[in-house]
Amino acid sequence: MQATCEHCGAHYVLRDQDLAGHTRVQFRCSKCNYATVVEITRRSDMTMVISPLPEFARAGGASSGASLPGQYEGLALPAASQIVLSVLTGPAKGLVYRLTKPRVILGRTGADVVLEDAEISRQHCAIEVKGTIIRLKDLDSTNGTFLEDERVRAAELQNGAEFRIGSSVIRVSLEPR
Repeated sequence: MQATCEHCGAHYVLRDQDLAGHTRVQFRCSKCNYATVVEITRRSDMTMVISPLPEFARAGGASSGASLPGQYEGLALPAASQIVLSVLTGPAKGLVYRLTKPRVILGRTGADVVLEDAEISRQHCAIEVKGTIIRLKDLDSTNGTFLEDERVRAAELQNGAEFRIGSSVIRVSLEPR
């Protein structure tokens, strides 16, 4: 979590593990010695990082697990809504992609969603959908996939969640048809 000193405006990064279970935290600024209280709000729809890795995130011996037969059975787009990926920052800023299949790969080349970002691997990560459950899976990318400033191998995303690959931040939205 990022915080700012109320007195001098100095910026600090507070570790999430130190904040766990607290609703308010006080820290002392190392520049001006002023004590600042930070209110910590947890949204009920907040995206959670899953650890240990769930079955869908395990490669099963393959380098990326991208082409194992039968591994993606049961995936299906929701009937009453559509899933939209919106690129918020990076070279492809403004790109909007509506999922037409329940599994798409994001990457630099040879992917379903191509993002011209030098920091993104050719096949960087996958979005998998089973109804309204949206899964994000890193495909052994070089620079990683980040959710809430934490590198993840896999996570389940909530409506409105944002993740970063390379210099691109992408929002996942569930919209009515």
